[in-house]
Amino acid sequence: MKDKRNEILAQQLLEYSVQIKRGEVLYLEIKGKETLELGKQLIRIATEKGAVPFWYYNDESMIRQWVRGASEDQFKIQAELHMGLMKRADAYIGLRGSDNPFDLADVDHGQIEKQNSLFYKPVHLQERVKRTRWVVLRYPNNAMAQLAETSQEAFEDFYFDVCCADYAKMSNAQDDLHALMDATDKVHIKAPGTDLTFSIKGIPPVKCDGHRNIPDGEVYTAPVRDSVNGTLTYNTPSLHKGTQVLFNDICFSFEKGKIVKATCDGDVDTLNKILDADEGSRHIGEFAIGVNPFILHPMKDTLFDEKIAGSFHFTPGQCYDEAPNGNESTEHWDLVQIQRSDYGGGEIWFDDKLIRKDGVFTDDKMEKAFSKENLKSKGMD
Repeated sequence: MKDKRNEILAQQLLEYSVQIKRGEVLYLEIKGKETLELGKQLIRIATEKGAVPFWYYNDESMIRQWVRGASEDQFKIQAELHMGLMKRADAYIGLRGSDNPFDLADVDHGQIEKQNSLFYKPVHLQERVKRTRWVVLRYPNNAMAQLAETSQEAFEDFYFDVCCADYAKMSNAQDDLHALMDATDKVHIKAPGTDLTFSIKGIPPVKCDGHRNIPDGEVYTAPVRDSVNGTLTYNTPSLHKGTQVLFNDICFSFEKGKIVKATCDGDVDTLNKILDADEGSRHIGEFAIGVNPFILHPMKDTLFDEKIAGSFHFTPGQCYDEAPNGNESTEHWDLVQIQRSDYGGGEIWFDDKLIRKDGVFTDDKMEKAFSKENLKSKGMD
């Protein structure tokens, strides 16, 4: 059964997400031993389609050996090597399934910053994200099941339902929300610990429907950079990619677009070090509304948590070229607030009109379009 599900997912990634074509180069990055079976399917099917795959294995236990001791010159040389490969690639697939998400937890933060600024930013944020057709996904393993607080078997069933959803239907379902965001100027968000206002006028919304992330299910834009004012309290725990520190109950206070105060339940010093990485880290690069009905609860994994039905995320750091607000940073940290009633509720207002209350769209047609019944893939029945 799992082999068949891997094959279905591999076909979806190659045919729908990155739309690989004969003669094209596929850059495949594999993290975690349990992702190898899906990796094999991707290599086999890509080869059958006439593409040329390049693959390598790169989990955090191996990255750790490099990042702890690498000098600035070594980081730069590694970036040059990977930049050459990335420039040659037409498409990129990143499989994430590391055995231990905390393998970098005790690595010096200064070394993590070098990895982000000298390697990840030029190779991935500036080259891969801007130029290739790319998709990134997590893969179910026991470490992910533990973070989600469930059995691995139950988690695998959940995972394949989510990742093999009918993303073509999801794309259609997102049209009305996309149009609504495109016509909006003023946004007002209310929730426990949250009273936030900003503008999205003139910044285009973008549908996320299975072409960049798997799982997917959000429509994003960005706030006008200096328009953000008020307070925002996130109610979803977040495992920061660089520090591997788990943060709870993060609260930001904004004045004219800048985070002027940041608190959390836990390591406040590390939180503020992250926000002080560069000038853009204290400004917001993305505002997105999550709409995936198969994801209802946080599992300390950003690719899943940011798609939770009834949620939104508000992201310190780099904006996307597709929704530019001028903010540049080595950071892009998707932090999530769930507004369904079982998480405390909340409201989103567009131009003084309530568009979502307690995680439910006030437009019945829009709400039904994002239902499980509408978006379940027939191939997984």
